[in-house]
Amino acid sequence: MAAIGQDDVGSETETEAGTLPLGTPDEGLGSDATPEAGLSGRGTTQTGVRLYHERLALSLIRTHGSISKAEIARLTGLSAQTVSVIVRGLERDNLVIKGASVKGRVGQPSQPYSLNPDGAFSIGLKVGRRSGDLVVIDLAGKTRDEVHMPYHFPTPEQFLGFAEAGLKGISRRLGPLFLRRVAGLGIAAPFDLWKWQEETGAPQNVMEAWKDFNLTSELMALCDWPVIACNDATAACAAELLFGTGRQYRDFAYLYVGYFAGGGLVLNGQLHQGPTGNAAAFGSLPVPKAGGGSEQLIHSASLYLLERALAQAGLEPALMWQRTADWSAAEAQIGPWIARAAAGLASAVASIASVVDCPAVFIDGAMPPGVRRRLVEATRRQALRLNMDGITPFAIEEGSIGVDARALGAASLPLFANFMADRDVLFKDAG
Repeated sequence: MAAIGQDDVGSETETEAGTLPLGTPDEGLGSDATPEAGLSGRGTTQTGVRLYHERLALSLIRTHGSISKAEIARLTGLSAQTVSVIVRGLERDNLVIKGASVKGRVGQPSQPYSLNPDGAFSIGLKVGRRSGDLVVIDLAGKTRDEVHMPYHFPTPEQFLGFAEAGLKGISRRLGPLFLRRVAGLGIAAPFDLWKWQEETGAPQNVMEAWKDFNLTSELMALCDWPVIACNDATAACAAELLFGTGRQYRDFAYLYVGYFAGGGLVLNGQLHQGPTGNAAAFGSLPVPKAGGGSEQLIHSASLYLLERALAQAGLEPALMWQRTADWSAAEAQIGPWIARAAAGLASAVASIASVVDCPAVFIDGAMPPGVRRRLVEATRRQALRLNMDGITPFAIEEGSIGVDARALGAASLPLFANFMADRDVLFKDAG
C-alpha cells in the first residue's frame, strides 16, 4: 500500500471529520501558478526554505500580516535589490501574494505582501490521555481540516489506527496539488505517557504497551512527510508563540492545564526545549499542599482532579473531553477545583518568575474560555497574597488558544522548521 502523502489516496475509506472548505486549488494563486509550484524543492525537504533571508522575510510578513518590500528592507537592513529578489522568489513559489498598491506621501505607490494561505500546509497530531486530534493548518495558521476522537485511554494500536485513518481522509480531502504542499507532520505527545496509572485509571498492560511503542517511527513508516515530535505542553506553548497573544512578547513562561498540568518556555522569541526536549516541565514543580507539606503542581492543577470530582458526584466525566463542551452542569465541582488549582498555579508562577526573568506567564488549558478566565483571575488573586520581594514584576496573562493549543502547536512545528527565522528582528517597530 502506498504511503500516506502520495497522490493515489482517492480510494481510501472516508474518516469522519469536521472539515472546513479548502476551496479550489487555484484560489489565491498567481496567474502564472502551475500545479508544480509551491513547496516543491523547499518545504517538502527536511531543511525547508534554506536561505535565512527568505525565512526572515516570511517571518516578518507573518508577524505584520501585510508589509511592503521597502519595510522588509528597513527592518532587515538588506538592500532594496536583495529584498526584491527574495520576494519575487517567494511569490513565484506561491508562498506570498501581492496586495493592492498603496499610495504614500512621497515616491511611487508601495505594494504590500501577505502570506498565501494555500502556499503550504502542515499537519498536527495531538496524543492525549482522553482524546486524540488531527488538524491541518495552512501557511497563515488557519485550521482547514480536523479529526477528533475521544476515548478513555487507548492502546497504541487503537491510536495508530485513528492516526492512519485520519491521515488518509485528510490526504484525500486536500487533493493532489495541496498534498504536495504539506510541509510535514508534527506530533504533540506527553513524555512518559505510560506513567501515572493511578491518576489516568488505565489498565496496567495498556500503560506498559506505550512504554515500548515508538509512535514517531510508526508514523514515519506511514507517510512521506518529515515527522517532528514534541512534548505536548511545549507544543501548546509553540501555538501561543506563533498564533496567540504570545506573539507580543520576546520572553514568556507558559502553563497548560490539561489532563495533567505542563508548561513551555520562550526566550528571545524562540521556543526553548532544552537538550532533552523536557525544559519547562512545570507540572513537576513542588507547590504547597492543603493541610501542610507539598505536592507537585500536576496534583493540584490538573483536569484529572476535576474529572474525578465529577465521577464522584455521579456526573459523566466524558463531557469534559468533547470539542464544544458545556461544563455548566458541573458548576458545583468547578468552583472548588478552580480554588485548589489557582493556589497551586500562583505558587508555581512565583517560582518560575524567580528563576526566569520574563514579563509574562501565560495560563491556558483544555477547558471552555469562561472557565479558563475564572482560573486565571483566581490565580492572580492568589498571587497577590504571596511574598514577591526580589522578583521582577510580571503579568499573569490568559492564554488565547485553548483546547486546540496542543494540536495547533504540533502543526506549527513543521512551519517553524521550514519557514521561521530568528525572531529577534520581528520585534522592531514597523510603524
